[in-house]
Amino acid sequence: MTLLERLHLAGMREVVAVQPVTGGLAALAGIATRRDAPPVFVKAFADPPADDVFVAEAEGLAALRELGGVATPEVILADRDVLVLSVLRPRPRSEAFWERFAHLLAHLHLSTTHPRFGWHHDNWLGRRRQVNTWNDDGFAFFAQHRLLRWLDQPRVEAALDAEDRAALERLCDRLPDVLPERPACLTHGDLWAQNVLATADGEPALIDPAVSYLWAEVDLAHVWSTSPPPEARRMFEVYAELTSLDADWEARMPVIQLRQHLAVLAQFDDDWGAADQIRAVLAPFRRRS
Repeated sequence: MTLLERLHLAGMREVVAVQPVTGGLAALAGIATRRDAPPVFVKAFADPPADDVFVAEAEGLAALRELGGVATPEVILADRDVLVLSVLRPRPRSEAFWERFAHLLAHLHLSTTHPRFGWHHDNWLGRRRQVNTWNDDGFAFFAQHRLLRWLDQPRVEAALDAEDRAALERLCDRLPDVLPERPACLTHGDLWAQNVLATADGEPALIDPAVSYLWAEVDLAHVWSTSPPPEARRMFEVYAELTSLDADWEARMPVIQLRQHLAVLAQFDDDWGAADQIRAVLAPFRRRS
């Protein structure tokens, strides 16, 4: 079924055409032209993995906006088959934009601290359910629901051998020695550079969240590890200053980003080097013969 047909079935008969757009990995997307109304962004899955995918995404956008003060697109429609949002602009190629984004991200993380890790229900990361069962222990939560939860996925089982999986389990056991203890805060949860856009007046805006209360460095690691543009370099320095990050924060990024490499490996035939990056991070935790 085409995006136009989905919109008409959802009651948006004023849509006259949909122009496909690229950039996302898990869903179909396009810009819909409407009679006597501004265009809108539309997203759908060829085969929705569950009834609550887009409702959960809309809730995540609202949480970022209402709790964290982050600009997000307006949700026009969210049901089982389609998500319709107001249209954002491509982000400008400027250091000033990324410096403003550093302030926005720091405010999100510093203003939303929470006593527990998780979320009040599960939501979605791409086509896979993100388990958010509450836990008082951030290390246990991260190990169980962000790392080990991927080991039974068929693509992960095929890509990682028994020693790789054992090394991941050893890393999880040693997380309190590897990572500093940090409070939970509201995180975007899927913060690669493609999910940073701009409002009509050029201010940073976010899309495609997989929110939960987790360590702030989960967001930092994702944007750090996914080829941010050269003009974003100053953003990391500003964020570190605003949040009083210690000097070792860069060394932690590969370990924290394991969660996303495992998620990519689990969901896509082309893993864009995720398996190799996972093995590199796990190398110190492999048993030596």
